Amino acid sequence: MSAPVFRLPTRRGPLELGPESQVAGILNLTPDSFSDGGRHLDPEAAVAHALAMEAAGAALIDVGACSTRPGAEAVPPAEELRRLEAVVPVLAARLRVPISIDTWRAEVFRRCHELGADLLNDVSAARLDPEMPAVLAATGAPAILMHMQGEPRTMQVAPRYDDVVAEIGAAFAQALDRLAGFGVSCDRIVLDPGIGFGKTLEHNLAILRRIEEFHALGRPLMVGTSRKSFLGQLLDRPHPADRDHGTLATTVWLRSRGVQLLRVHDVRAAVDALTVARHLDNEGRS
Repeated sequence: MSAPVFRLPTRRGPLELGPESQVAGILNLTPDSFSDGGRHLDPEAAVAHALAMEAAGAALIDVGACSTRPGAEAVPPAEELRRLEAVVPVLAARLRVPISIDTWRAEVFRRCHELGADLLNDVSAARLDPEMPAVLAATGAPAILMHMQGEPRTMQVAPRYDDVVAEIGAAFAQALDRLAGFGVSCDRIVLDPGIGFGKTLEHNLAILRRIEEFHALGRPLMVGTSRKSFLGQLLDRPHPADRDHGTLATTVWLRSRGVQLLRVHDVRAAVDALTVARHLDNEGRS
């Protein structure tokens, strides 16, 4: 049986996910993100980086202006919006690929959608802000729903599960049902199991080993492993920038298990790895 193709409508045309993995490029407009905080605070630098990621093969640019690293304190909504309003309209005018907004705040996403953004990427699966389901229904925007145990400030304080994969799957099913009650169709949803968001090293490894079980939910998957701390633990690499080789290993692993979207910092390296893997599977053109 051939793998399904999921088509999410956006202003820049449908985002087609599957059967071949694609890359979402990370654009942080923050001073304190765990990997590259501060590098793209300047709007011109941010736009240039987004255009470079698109040129390198990103299928989606994911823009965030409030750090959700473990222990992070949320910035005020006005500051999050200030950072985004300086960049999103320019990206909307210049990018050909869709733009997602990495926020859990309904008012922030509503404004960014008005400015031309296409998708929501919510680390709380529309749970932290009770207004988010209504905003999704009103805008008709597709959404990436991520699983997180707790909230960023406390999520890594002794996270516990009996069966991490089963519990994430149940949480996804509950989130889809809740959004359906607001009129949000599951056809507009991508699911992300939330590597590193309220998970220990063993939890993260279990999710990756059993990632195919999430396909049973019938929605495309996005996974973000890029430069995360579990790779630092496995490789003894305390600095996030030294974890790109480990990231590439997970990129190829996740492709082989049918994950449709991979969220990364180094777009060119990920696209190259996926291209070589595709040719080795005799799916590409030599």
